[in-house]
Amino acid sequence: MALVIGLTGGIGCGKSTVSSFFSDLDISTVDADLIARLVVSKGQPALKQIADHFGKDILIDGALNRSLLRDIIFKDESQKVWLNNLLHPLIHSEIIRLLAQANGPYVLLEAPLLFENRLDRLTDYNLVVDLDPALQIKRASARDGVSAESIKAIISSQIDRQQRLQKADFVIDNNGVSLGKLKSAVIDLDRRFKTLEKKLK
Repeated sequence: MALVIGLTGGIGCGKSTVSSFFSDLDISTVDADLIARLVVSKGQPALKQIADHFGKDILIDGALNRSLLRDIIFKDESQKVWLNNLLHPLIHSEIIRLLAQANGPYVLLEAPLLFENRLDRLTDYNLVVDLDPALQIKRASARDGVSAESIKAIISSQIDRQQRLQKADFVIDNNGVSLGKLKSAVIDLDRRFKTLEKKLK
């Protein structure tokens, strides 16, 4: 299996931009968020289990009503635990399957909740894209069209910035960095990653 590099960072920090620059270098990416959406898409067994548990109102035209589900699990920790117990094993299995299929000197595992969901157990090294919280709030609020308070709530539900940095093997500082400099940082890391060896676990 290829070397696995975890890619993470708080909301609005620039993970997707960094990931796209790695894609430009023909590096494969396994996107944990995309997998999480796919396992609850129309026709998937997990979606039927969710509908059976929460009721038919959780569906809109047969698809998951994500905003309603988000509201439910935000207000009720026991429902969040139930949902995580259902979905995390499915997501985990699919991530492992896709990582095993990846070609090239290394593969990225892109996951906003890399450490929170213990997906770093699947990685050899971890890359954190770091951004000042004030900038995070400003960028994410403008990008998603939601209030600063909503973004603050998401940030508070994620791992603390300092804890994330302590767990990092590599860091991209995205504070006041142009796209050109960000791309140069990715190119430099690409060279470094290609020289790394897998860690013994």
